[in-house]
Amino acid sequence: MEFLLLFLFLVVLAVASAAGLGADTRDSADWKPTADGRRWRSSTC
Repeated sequence: MEFLLLFLFLVVLAVASAAGLGADTRDSADWKPTADGRRWRSSTC
């Protein structure tokens, strides 16, 4: 029975994800600029 509930929960999550009901709550505050895929570092530090 527990396996069935876990499976049902995972199916509900998959369906919600496929329907686009998820949201990315990151605000990109931790993103840093890159140059050719490498992190950009300022020369002031």
